[in-house]
Amino acid sequence: MGLIAPTLPDIDLGEWRRQPYLHRIKTQVLHWAENGFGSPVGTYFFYIIKMAAYVLLPAWIIADSTPGLGGLGNIGSWWTEPIVFQKFVVFTILFEVLGFGSGSGPLTMRFLPPIGSMTYWLRPGTLRLPPWPAVVPFTKGDRRSIVDVLLYGAVVGSLVWGLIADGVPGGPGNAGLLDTTVILAIIASIGVMGLRDKTVYLACRSDQYLIMVIAFLFPFVDMIVAVKLVMVAVWWGAATSKLNHHFPYVVSVMVANGPLRPKWFKRRLFKNFPTDMRPSKVSFTLAHTGTVVEYGVPLVLLFSQGGWVTTACIAIMIIFHSHIISAIPAGVPLEWNIFVIVGSLFLFGNYHGEGYGLTDLTSPLLVAGLLGAVLIMIIIGNTKPAKISFLHGMRYYAGNWDTTMWIMRPGVEDTLDEKVVKSAKMTIKQLNTLYDKDTSEFLLQKAVAWRTMHATGRALIGIVPRAVENPDDYTIREGEFHCGALLGWNFGEGHLHDEQMIEALQRRCQFKDGDVRVIVMEAQPIHRQSQRYRIVDAATGVVEEGIVRIADLVNRQPWLDDDYPTVPVQVTWRRPAPQERGTPASPHAEV
Repeated sequence: MGLIAPTLPDIDLGEWRRQPYLHRIKTQVLHWAENGFGSPVGTYFFYIIKMAAYVLLPAWIIADSTPGLGGLGNIGSWWTEPIVFQKFVVFTILFEVLGFGSGSGPLTMRFLPPIGSMTYWLRPGTLRLPPWPAVVPFTKGDRRSIVDVLLYGAVVGSLVWGLIADGVPGGPGNAGLLDTTVILAIIASIGVMGLRDKTVYLACRSDQYLIMVIAFLFPFVDMIVAVKLVMVAVWWGAATSKLNHHFPYVVSVMVANGPLRPKWFKRRLFKNFPTDMRPSKVSFTLAHTGTVVEYGVPLVLLFSQGGWVTTACIAIMIIFHSHIISAIPAGVPLEWNIFVIVGSLFLFGNYHGEGYGLTDLTSPLLVAGLLGAVLIMIIIGNTKPAKISFLHGMRYYAGNWDTTMWIMRPGVEDTLDEKVVKSAKMTIKQLNTLYDKDTSEFLLQKAVAWRTMHATGRALIGIVPRAVENPDDYTIREGEFHCGALLGWNFGEGHLHDEQMIEALQRRCQFKDGDVRVIVMEAQPIHRQSQRYRIVDAATGVVEEGIVRIADLVNRQPWLDDDYPTVPVQVTWRRPAPQERGTPASPHAEV
């Protein structure tokens, strides 16, 4: 198999498939602890090539298309020009929205082809998820039309225009700045597209890059200060979201996936491998150190005056984000980490001290308004996570995510392939093209094990027996990766595969009661020590609603066990069984 041969445990995979689902999960959790996803060597080549393309392509295009720079060979003299950073932001949005950035490749369960995005969004008939169909005129429906294809084309076209456009006078340097007309075209096209389909809007990574593009409309000094503040807000938002019990679990799982870490070190990420797979003191130390870095170093950078202090802080952030890159985290936001490194060098390495501080703003209300909007999203994202995307809430690595678990009768994935217009087969079919069925199932179910290694995942897998009578009679899929084949993009946003997508699939597939049950888990609000869940049947709607306490999750092993196959829940509503209809369910039943 060469480059595509995965690392597998030394077990009979056929026998493994016949085990109860909790036993299967335990095998995979222990395998993850030492081998991560077990990715083939070719997977890492894919991501290395992609990262190289992300750096080299924009350098070549920007140098060749921008008068006043002097060509790629003179990059040392022009990389600090303001228009170069502006165009790098534009290229990053283009890279993401075409499908080459976050959510691409085998580590997001995308194999054949390794990208989705444009292959879906240029195809009429694929799924479309408008954010406010009942409120915004002309956005109802869930089927992509030629209008949506043209709007997506307009987004791509405006970004290409921005990437190759000449500069206009403004700012220091020889090449000027992007024309306001180009900037407005990018903002307008993404905004209008977003009203028709929130998936495309989120795939642009509008939570960061679109905000920076809006800042490009400001006077030069205000633009630089505003983008600095946005980057600091991103770091602080991410740090704030880590103030919970979830983040050490993220660290242990993410670092264990890194191909460069030795197995002896990976085992130390857990309390007592292989019997106690909760995070160890090593994971807690790494987690808390990362949070301190994200709070403290950006604050120093924001007010530093250059010299060794600024240089040291930039070096720390480069090491910090390089560490994340080396772990090859699920979702693979590799280019984002490269962008932050480049942004740190450009913004804080060049524009520090007098002339580029908060007191130098010429239009402080503009900058305050932009920063205020970002901070409001962070506040809502942490206090009312069900109301906003985790991306805009900047809860990136928190482990405290909106998630789902899909429980399906055998044959449902065949129905999804037959009835839903897509540009790729369901993931299991993609894997079956590359491997035998036992290996394919092991690799795909690794996503379920990955989720259960996080605190929230224990709740999801523990609620499965509440959703169906005998889980071993069903196919269980982790929602994020399951939806990737259906929508064309997935990057941790659980609201993309909640009731809205379930209802869209039901209109196409006409499932019967019990064919598809989905456990929808909302993220934990920062001021509460609990999470809300719903069990949704595709045919009949909500079956049960309830609450799980964080304390009941963090003390359990990721596979649960035969003695504790479920988690304690507080049921707040349950649909009466047929024989109970007419008898109201207790709103506060303890289970």
